[in-house]
Amino acid sequence: MTNKIGLIAGYGEFPLELTRTLNDKGFEVHVVAAREETSPEIEQLAASVCWLHVGKIGGMIKAFQAAGVTQVIMAGKVQKLHLFRNFRPDFVAVKALLSLSDRRDDSIMLKITQLLTDAGITVLSQVKYAGEMIAQEGLLFGIKPSKQQLQDMSFGSTQACGIASLDIGQTVVVQDGAVLAVEAIEGTDKAIKRGGELGSGKAVVVKVAKPKQDLRFDVPAIGPDTLHMMHTSGCKALAVQAGCTLLIERAQLEHLANKYDLCIFGIAVEHQG
Repeated sequence: MTNKIGLIAGYGEFPLELTRTLNDKGFEVHVVAAREETSPEIEQLAASVCWLHVGKIGGMIKAFQAAGVTQVIMAGKVQKLHLFRNFRPDFVAVKALLSLSDRRDDSIMLKITQLLTDAGITVLSQVKYAGEMIAQEGLLFGIKPSKQQLQDMSFGSTQACGIASLDIGQTVVVQDGAVLAVEAIEGTDKAIKRGGELGSGKAVVVKVAKPKQDLRFDVPAIGPDTLHMMHTSGCKALAVQAGCTLLIERAQLEHLANKYDLCIFGIAVEHQG
């Protein structure tokens, strides 16, 4: 009997990396990919790929049912901006959105998860098969943090937890105990760019999970683009929440941290309330 699993693939390297990992574990991976986001390389890795526009929730469910998939993993974000620009919802999506009281990330993702569950499809944790992609506590890559950077990481984690609890974003940029930038709908990299430009070459980026993070979706992640942006904007250290942050393209992260003299550090985070 074939061990099938579904993948809802969004932007970036994570869907590709996770598909390779699932293949290595003996899974037959069936992918529903976002036309606006997913790398075409996914077709070389998956057993099947169904390309759909963002918003085709009914089509996604039918594709998984046709492939005989009963368990799926969400991998890679779909930029929320597509809800306002190139959004092409089908009837199922329109009905779902009309039932929501707001369009917060969690509200949307929980609704999609509910629709999949109602169709007999279980959504698994994003980290269930992620293995070495998960950040651990302590120095991850690059140089050791300075005393001031450690202080800013501690300060920044409190501020990042504050915005994460409001479902605004999960990242802040700080320097010497002051907040330079807060992530919102524009995403992590643009927040880093803005914060770095306001700093004096010593800014620290802090990225955390949400309080009571639902590990089925929106798990925080960093990749090479994050480190490139840090370098060009003048941010020297990055702290991520240990245990639930994905390290995408780990070998490349290590190379870039050493090349740019960056500190990438895993921190324990305790959300209040």
